[in-house]
Amino acid sequence: MSVDVLQFIQGQGVRPLALLLPGPERASHANELRQMCPDLDERLVWAGNDFKSEEAQRQLRDLQLDYIICIHFPLIIPSSILSIPREGVLNLHPAYLPFSRGWHNSIWAMLENKPYGATLHFMNEGVDTGDIVHQLQLHIRPEDTGDSAYKRALALEFEVFKEAWPSLLSRSYVRIAQDAGAGTTHRAKELYQPEVQELDMEAEVKVGDLLRKLRALTTNRVEEAAYFKVGKTRYRVRVAITPESAET
Repeated sequence: MSVDVLQFIQGQGVRPLALLLPGPERASHANELRQMCPDLDERLVWAGNDFKSEEAQRQLRDLQLDYIICIHFPLIIPSSILSIPREGVLNLHPAYLPFSRGWHNSIWAMLENKPYGATLHFMNEGVDTGDIVHQLQLHIRPEDTGDSAYKRALALEFEVFKEAWPSLLSRSYVRIAQDAGAGTTHRAKELYQPEVQELDMEAEVKVGDLLRKLRALTTNRVEEAAYFKVGKTRYRVRVAITPESAET
């Protein structure tokens, strides 16, 4: 997604003035992003937490930025940096805020039967609590899993950004404040609790509720899947749902 957004921005004739990249453990597209900006001074490219240094912040202030645009940026941005751009720091988030703030967005939206989608919002010191600029909702299909819904949300994120871009350029966007008491927020470790993942083999549940749980916990990571236990062994369960036309 970061590559798509950078390519789009460059296609609009806008040249990035700096790059903030994740550390090597999370920088899946760092090399590609760097190659897309061959003329950018190495002193204006920071990896990991290097952008938080006093010198880096001084350099960012000297650039007189309008925006810092974050795409799934995994690091906390301190208030001293949030205040540097004239307009603010934007974040593209794969959820329909205020629902599914934080981690594992598609999974929690499905588990809790909440709206899902993609949102462009300004960052503040909270977790995905900043003012919304633009968002689109994603309809969860009967065959969707946590993985397929997330992948479709990534494509929707790009549409959200492209639709919002003219208003960012003209500064005509409208900031929509989130209701602090509404929505849902989840930390990364919450997903791995037994009450979320473990299947009680003796419980009586509605088929729809069980299926929703299995779908939501079916992702590209087996450790995120539901499981049942036999003795000391866990057995992970993932589902595949194939739609077909009804026979006439």
